[in-house]
Amino acid sequence: MQSVGKILKRFNPTQDKYISRDFQAYGIWLSEEMDDYKNRGMWIKLAKTNHRSILEKALSFVKDSNADNKTALFLWKMKQLKNEKTNTK
Repeated sequence: MQSVGKILKRFNPTQDKYISRDFQAYGIWLSEEMDDYKNRGMWIKLAKTNHRSILEKALSFVKDSNADNKTALFLWKMKQLKNEKTNTK
């Protein structure tokens, strides 16, 4: 997780005028990592509503695989990780 100071140092108000929260920046970063910038709204929503550790684990799982549809694999793994978390409680 990034500190607020690091995010503010990289924040450019003329270029990043629509990104004002940490989850928005993380969602944009996720969309770029998954090569799915077209659906960046979905990635921002996922970053807002899900715990970052789950997203990080799913992202590392997808990066290690050689799947054709990485977005579907990411969503499947994220769902699996969320179910494991709720079953352990």
